[in-house]
Amino acid sequence: MPIDSILTALQGGLIVSCQAPATSPLHQPEIMAAMAEAAVLQGAVGVRIDSPAHIAAVRQRVSVPIIGLWKQVIAGSDVYITPQYCHAEAVALAGADIIAIDATLRPRPEGETLAPLIERIRTDLQKPVMADVDTVASATAAVTAGADLLGTTLYGYTSATADLTPPGFDLLADLVKRLPTPCLCEGGIATPAAAQQAIALGSHAVVVGTAITGIDLLVQQYCQSLSTAAASTTP
Repeated sequence: MPIDSILTALQGGLIVSCQAPATSPLHQPEIMAAMAEAAVLQGAVGVRIDSPAHIAAVRQRVSVPIIGLWKQVIAGSDVYITPQYCHAEAVALAGADIIAIDATLRPRPEGETLAPLIERIRTDLQKPVMADVDTVASATAAVTAGADLLGTTLYGYTSATADLTPPGFDLLADLVKRLPTPCLCEGGIATPAAAQQAIALGSHAVVVGTAITGIDLLVQQYCQSLSTAAASTTP
């Protein structure tokens, strides 16, 4: 699907990130596929999916754009979202329409650099690239390197932004103002009102994950809160 068609399909809509911890019983391709289909049936214009196996399962059940990634931990680097070309290739072959990559300024695995990775994804795989960034500097570098789409995904999750809390509305506003590349607001969107605020700030679309699909974390938070309340009322 051409990038222009993808951007048109996503504009102004909700993209649901369907992921689960590897230790969760939900971390199964067929469950992620059902979750993605449920989201699409209720109006989601796209989904964001981790790992080739999950992407392939989701592709069988939805026709909306899939933002695909593959989280991989590699020694010596903090970059973990589709860190290398081999991971991007697997994501593309599984059926993703967009390849999401970590585009922060952190050292990449094996001394690699960002620009060649983006170029190979766009040229060899014929897939547009979503650059997950944390700062204006990393976004600018990603756009210069050829990224087709930006995401505020890593705002608050890197050493450069550790003192900041998602959602990155300030980063979003800066990116919309400074750069021509469409930007998605992702991370920390927990209410419909917050999603609406992101669109008002210029986000091309909004990605929501935990607030919709994060059953494990949400249940844990509720239980911890109730345990705290019970402890405080114990004589």
